[in-house]
Amino acid sequence: MPIEIRELVIKAMVAQPEGASSATSGSGSGNNNTSSSEEIINACVEKILHILKEKNER
Repeated sequence: MPIEIRELVIKAMVAQPEGASSATSGSGSGNNNTSSSEEIINACVEKILHILKEKNER
């Protein structure tokens, strides 16, 4: 008898390496993190829209 998984919970913890200096985590990198997170969000949105478009075409 097959088992059906209805919910999958994935937890992840992201930490800065201990050897990293505090100068690299200053205000300058904050802007880079914002732009990179925006790029990730935009890529995800594009993939979702593409999937929905394919689903509607069927």
